[in-house]
Amino acid sequence: MLNEALRIAGEKIGAGREPAINVHNPYTGTLVGRVPKATLEEVKLAYETARACKPTLSRFERAAILQRAAALVRERVEAIAALITSESGLCLKDTRYEAGRVADVLMFGANECLRDDAQTFACDITPHGRKRRVHTLREPLLGVITAITPFNHPMNQVAHKVVPAVATNNRVVLKPSEKVPLSALAFADLLYEAGLPPAMLQVITGDPREIADEMITNPAVELVTFTGGVAIGKHIAARSGYRRLVLELGGNDPIIVMEDADLDEASSLAVQGSYKNSGQRCTAVKRMLVHEAVRQRFTDLVVDKTRAWRHGDPAHPDTEMGTVIDEAAARQFEARVDEALAQGARLLAGHRREGAFFAPTVIDRVDPAMTVVREETFGPVSPIIGFSNIDEAIRISNGTAYGLSSAVCTNRLDYINRFVAELQVGTVNVREVPGYRLELTPFGGLKDSGLGCKEGVQEAMKLYTHLKTYSLPWT
Repeated sequence: MLNEALRIAGEKIGAGREPAINVHNPYTGTLVGRVPKATLEEVKLAYETARACKPTLSRFERAAILQRAAALVRERVEAIAALITSESGLCLKDTRYEAGRVADVLMFGANECLRDDAQTFACDITPHGRKRRVHTLREPLLGVITAITPFNHPMNQVAHKVVPAVATNNRVVLKPSEKVPLSALAFADLLYEAGLPPAMLQVITGDPREIADEMITNPAVELVTFTGGVAIGKHIAARSGYRRLVLELGGNDPIIVMEDADLDEASSLAVQGSYKNSGQRCTAVKRMLVHEAVRQRFTDLVVDKTRAWRHGDPAHPDTEMGTVIDEAAARQFEARVDEALAQGARLLAGHRREGAFFAPTVIDRVDPAMTVVREETFGPVSPIIGFSNIDEAIRISNGTAYGLSSAVCTNRLDYINRFVAELQVGTVNVREVPGYRLELTPFGGLKDSGLGCKEGVQEAMKLYTHLKTYSLPWT
């Protein structure tokens, strides 16, 4: 899967394709692919190529490309899922679902291409008005979009950066995580096959320590969109200067279980929210806040359902959870749980590690000050925290640096109204996991989870355009 940008750069510069980045299967350790390790000169050339490109695709043409790509994804779900599983260690159930989400992003992008986003305002509506009309339209950015994506959704995160850019006639230079580059290159190839001009999307694979700064500061860059960790996001904000920023960072999302909750439903949501995608989602359940009146029964249900969660070989069709991204990540989860146990938490299930595999783990008697819940633990760990009333639940939920999403299990409208009004998060989902959304709908967080800018196809298309206003003397 030789990327077009690096192919052009290699021909112009005469660079060989060594050194390369090796991509290994986290479960087996086997080599699954090698990608070019871009040089700084190649990165600069990619931006020159992007800046020189002046897309002229009509709305119809953009929609047709995205529709064709969506159809290709749906035809190739099994191959796409197998590819994602091979480089990420995620189980096939999760990667098939991801492939479906990618198709949805493409479909929504195609639909939004055809939507007339212009507005018209009559001007003779005040004593000072005139018989004119003000009109608006949206135009592509003048500069290039830099998109940097993480490892946890290897293709869907890429789709969320790229599809709104294609839909708005923009040019993108994309750097996927060096841990999972194959899915991003496969997605680019699908778009090229569907008819996208290659200069509109160039994928750079390389060592972020060598090339990321250029991707943030290159003079051609007008917007940087990044999904990943807080420290890197804040570094990008400090380095980017006078540019638009879309930063989707970490999460520490709670599921809050009130005394009136359906405990079978709540425990199922809690377990799914903790272990889907190996717990590696910014919107995964990271903390289980449970009313003392139902805490013991809820805990028993979570432990039973955790023990029944099938984990192991990610390529086996019945597996519900594979590995995490690498052994270093698994060791971090192991260390955080060990620390919590030393500080008084109690182990109820799991806490077994082998290489990049970390078993689904439940601990209770957790204090909100413990690292395992104060910081984002980006893996399959279920810490249970008790509370006495809704005031305490809201205080604990808001008591971290993050503010991405949340889940609330209750049927009481007074509780729901308070949670919606008082939780410092971007999303409140009632009787659903924190991560529930459509690919179309707004998504983003507050505090250290992001700057408040939203992703989702519609919102991203707005961020990727300039709004131009003009007036005419006709009413």
